[in-house]
Amino acid sequence: MTLVFALLGSKALYLTYLWLLSAVGASWLSERKGFGSKPGLASGLLLTVVGLVIWLFVPARPNSRWKTQGPLPRRKSA
Repeated sequence: MTLVFALLGSKALYLTYLWLLSAVGASWLSERKGFGSKPGLASGLLLTVVGLVIWLFVPARPNSRWKTQGPLPRRKSA
């Protein structure tokens, strides 16, 4: 007999990781685009993956790090 709780637990863990990673990604994107991290964190937590996708299409503010440094940060040389 298979334990249903064990199968549910692993899926719940993976969905929790997905939820948290999308919140972190949305927060990072919103801060790079000049809006601060709180709006991105809120949309990432409430909308899960959709919040992350929304921040990919939100236009960046003129003096944001997204506009000045580009979409990805540059590595600092040692």
